[in-house]
Amino acid sequence: MTPEFGDGTRVVHAVQGAPGEPFGAQPVFASAYHLGGQDQYGRAGNPTWRSLESALGSLEGGECVVFPSGMAAISTLLRTVLSTGDALVLPSDGYYLTRAFVSEMDINVVEVPTAGPYPSFDGVKLVLLETPSNPGLDVCDIAELAVRAHAAGALLAVDNTTATPLGQRPLELGADIVVASDTKAVAGHSDVLFGHVTTASAELAARIRDARTLNGAIPGPFESWLVLRGLGTLDLRLARQAQNAAAICTLLRGHVENLRWPGSAEDPSYLVAAQQMRRFNGVLTFELPDAAAVERFLSRSKLVSAATSFGGLHSTADRRAQFGDPVPEGLVRFSAGCEDTRDLVADVSHALGLD
Repeated sequence: MTPEFGDGTRVVHAVQGAPGEPFGAQPVFASAYHLGGQDQYGRAGNPTWRSLESALGSLEGGECVVFPSGMAAISTLLRTVLSTGDALVLPSDGYYLTRAFVSEMDINVVEVPTAGPYPSFDGVKLVLLETPSNPGLDVCDIAELAVRAHAAGALLAVDNTTATPLGQRPLELGADIVVASDTKAVAGHSDVLFGHVTTASAELAARIRDARTLNGAIPGPFESWLVLRGLGTLDLRLARQAQNAAAICTLLRGHVENLRWPGSAEDPSYLVAAQQMRRFNGVLTFELPDAAAVERFLSRSKLVSAATSFGGLHSTADRRAQFGDPVPEGLVRFSAGCEDTRDLVADVSHALGLD
């Protein structure tokens, strides 16, 4: 898909089949194939995987390998790239399970806040960024850190889960690798676990694909098809979610502490985010006084569900401290869904006692 087309056109046609084929790839359920074709055994290849990998790769500008979850994607990447004694730079404020995973690897880990300052990358094998970070929504300059990493001989990977392939293209900014949980906005319907790795290097993509075959972390064809189906409406959903996030951000300003949404001109990350992000999404965070205040908010809301994910059709919120994130007890990660903006704003206003 040529880059001059808009996002809606790109995602719709990325999942469209060739002439004479169905509109969109269909799930192929097979564990064995007649020998002589592209596929031989179901753990090594599947036509539905390849259709999704082609679609995601076209959006990100690299070669994609899909996985059954975001953690399967990032853990396979880390095991493939890193060996005993290697050094990894990792966000201290990123997804907590990534930190838990690397703590069990025999490597040297340097944790750095997403907003920096960053140390020298000399002797580092891999720099992993998460921007915007989850859940704090801090942002770092991908292009600048890519230059620094490459000058030191390190690879640069970006967890692009929060931004999505439409919101940010790390490979175009100099990153070597993109990793993401497609469970969130890419699939977008809260009905599938999924993840992927995309890289500019065909050689690295082959190694990651071989690792997937060896460790058996393969996605099901039906789950792959669900992600393909969701991907086609990503542009539409992101537009409504960002609209709702902007409206909620305006409502909350002055009424809550530590309100963060990189799409707001008042956010401390806005200048860097606006420079490297093509569009924003529906995830924001804010802080209420304590856990009890969060519970009151959720119990009073009719439209916001308590759930620990984001990027779906429904607006959700979760208190991140209960899951192990080192954040204040009242910090809320809010995922604006696709409800009518007026209805969602009125509901949140009532739930927080602002009306």
